[in-house]
Amino acid sequence: MQQYRRLLGLPGMPALMLLLFFARVPGAATTMVLTLHVAVGFDRGYGQAGLVGAAVTVGMAVGSPYVGRVVDRYGLRPMLVVVTLGETAFWLTMRFLPYEALLPVAFAGGVVALPAMAIGRQAVAAIAPPELRRTGYSLDSVSTELSFMVSPAVAVLLATRFSTATATTLLGVAVFLAGGALAAMNPKVKAETGPGAPIRVPRREWLTPRLVGVLAVAGGATFVLSGIDVALVAALRDTGQLDWTGVVVAGCSLASAVGGLVHGLVRRSLPQLVLMALLSALTLPVGFVAGGPWWLLSLVLLPACAVCAPTVAATGEGVARLAPPAAAGEAAGLQSSAFTLGVALGAPAVGFVLDHGNAVLGFAAAGLGGLLVALAAWLLARVHQPAPAEIPAAP
Repeated sequence: MQQYRRLLGLPGMPALMLLLFFARVPGAATTMVLTLHVAVGFDRGYGQAGLVGAAVTVGMAVGSPYVGRVVDRYGLRPMLVVVTLGETAFWLTMRFLPYEALLPVAFAGGVVALPAMAIGRQAVAAIAPPELRRTGYSLDSVSTELSFMVSPAVAVLLATRFSTATATTLLGVAVFLAGGALAAMNPKVKAETGPGAPIRVPRREWLTPRLVGVLAVAGGATFVLSGIDVALVAALRDTGQLDWTGVVVAGCSLASAVGGLVHGLVRRSLPQLVLMALLSALTLPVGFVAGGPWWLLSLVLLPACAVCAPTVAATGEGVARLAPPAAAGEAAGLQSSAFTLGVALGAPAVGFVLDHGNAVLGFAAAGLGGLLVALAAWLLARVHQPAPAEIPAAP
């Protein structure tokens, strides 16, 4: 654990990691709160709830690169002030809006969503020395897994014990507190550069095919993960074991967190394409035990889940390595958009397969989709790259 001790010994790193965990909790509850607010609060169908969630997702995918560009040009604190006020207003006004107004407002709320995950990746790249960045990205991924273990359960508790309006209001308060705390801390998100480093770098010079391949892997990972979620619910529902969903999901999150910790300890990890291929290949056979007891399904899922956090962490390393410091914010925003688009594509694609097949085909579709993305990323990595001197980089 020496690597983690060295990482947490860096000035301000323990406080930053703790704050980032709490800042991610509201975002991890977004889908659950929106679903419950529409399905329970408005007594609408799950399809209509999904439309509102999709509007937020599209808004996040569109807004993330622009939010990152604001960080590159004006700094972290001005961006945090804007998005904190915007997303807080979104959640606080939701209880007063009719369903018909939710779609456009949800899109706007997604555009100004607090980018806690992107901030974490940028801060690790800026604060940690190169030899500790893998450890930092791994710890960041573990923090994300833990937030997704805690947040949805709290959201369900608030919505069922009190009301969905209470849940949306408290979520707005949580966003305001998290964004305000991050703005007060104002962590470093740009690596030190020499006096000759460029202030702005044209996108065409750093958004190379290789970096696009890294972004594809990021989206592919969340495609597989969202597909696993949908197929898992379908499998447990078909066997009358839906009540065990929370336990299985918690076990998967724990396995992913352990995998992330191990990834952060090793000095040389597997390449991101290999991790992506492993994640996908280990998902393929899960469906063959979908008709069995929940604990068996959970055990077979564990190997794939253990590769989740390392795959996500590896994409963060790739983005930080290939994007120049002057464009770090926009590159992190593009990575967030890739994560978001992967989720937006994975759930409906696997859901379509489940509607016309069974859980075996659902897990297979998630795995095959990931393998296709890995193949595309491998092909992009083989495209001719410009010479290093053509890409402005920090000394």
